[in-house]
Amino acid sequence: MSEMKTALVTGANKGIGYETAAGLAARGYRVAVGARDAERREAAVERLRAGGAEAFGVPLDVTDDRVVAEAAALVERQAGRLDVLVNNAGISGPRDPGLGQEPTALDLDVVRAVVDTNVLGVIRVTNALLPLLRRSPAPRIVNVSSSVGSVTRQADPSAQVGPVMAAYAPSKSYLNAVTVQYARHFADTGILINAVCPGLVATDFTGFLGPRTPQQGAAIAIRLATLPDGGPSGGFFEEDGTVPW
Repeated sequence: MSEMKTALVTGANKGIGYETAAGLAARGYRVAVGARDAERREAAVERLRAGGAEAFGVPLDVTDDRVVAEAAALVERQAGRLDVLVNNAGISGPRDPGLGQEPTALDLDVVRAVVDTNVLGVIRVTNALLPLLRRSPAPRIVNVSSSVGSVTRQADPSAQVGPVMAAYAPSKSYLNAVTVQYARHFADTGILINAVCPGLVATDFTGFLGPRTPQQGAAIAIRLATLPDGGPSGGFFEEDGTVPW
């Protein structure tokens, strides 16, 4: 195995995930493109390779224990270790025409599905890849969250936080809290884990609404994925600095 650093990005076939993979590749990382859709995954890999990147595809459904275990085994065969894990895959769940989710009208199956992907999926993937991350001299984990997960901002009547999203927003609050618990567990191990908010990015996830490009949204994840030793851990960051919990 070469000494090239390897990064796995989940949900990397498009949008912020793809641009995160591309940005890490531009910094010299071998990138593992994690995605469920085989056609889109391979198209992303070919696009990265065409740009000069060393890349390979990883079939990955973050809600499936077996598939996640197979993904970890594939990364081990291809790279031997993992230096960066970016947990980017996420879903919002169905939204009303105003892009919101009323708490009084929520289908609990929707809540379960959102939490399974946005929170349990992160735990599932992180724990499966942890043995490979521990082989790295400087492991980094980045959980792609959202400022809508900031309870402080959600509770502030003057804050601009968008529509009520009673499934998606709490799932990101939960993810943030889980990130802190991992950071506490990893204290003094050299593993740095942080949550990031890419901002309102124009992708299919947002219906292409928002002033930011996928490249701009990916920048904060790339920054936290390439932290030097001694960098922050257990934080929640956006482009302009820290996000209040």
